Amino acid sequence: MSAKEVKADRKYTKDHEWARLADGVLTVGITAFAVDQLGDITLVNFDVAVGDKVREGAAFGTIESVKTLSDLFAPVNGTVLALNPKLDNQPELINEDCWEAGWMLQLKCDADLDVAALLDDAGYLAHVASSEH
Repeated sequence: MSAKEVKADRKYTKDHEWARLADGVLTVGITAFAVDQLGDITLVNFDVAVGDKVREGAAFGTIESVKTLSDLFAPVNGTVLALNPKLDNQPELINEDCWEAGWMLQLKCDADLDVAALLDDAGYLAHVASSEH
């Protein structure tokens, strides 16, 4: 997995999270660039539960690695539909497959327009390139 890898079927935040909208459900995870920066992931802790409301830009949990502890931020306003139960015992799934098996949470967005306002793949790659200088 390359740190520069992105998927065209998702939107991105400047906090290095991805969001994929399908059938009204927004699945959220972290990007390959974030995984590369974090190193080996050792723990994911959610500060929200199913049914909770999240606000765009507010922390919904933390991710811990051998290098650091980082907050996870909600990309949009919405209601938590699911948390990835596999991450409780297998946080390394994020290192192995941050794009699919390592997803973090699923939301019902308050407005699909919020998702449209996120970065597309080209915009995210430009953001990563600018943050490396």
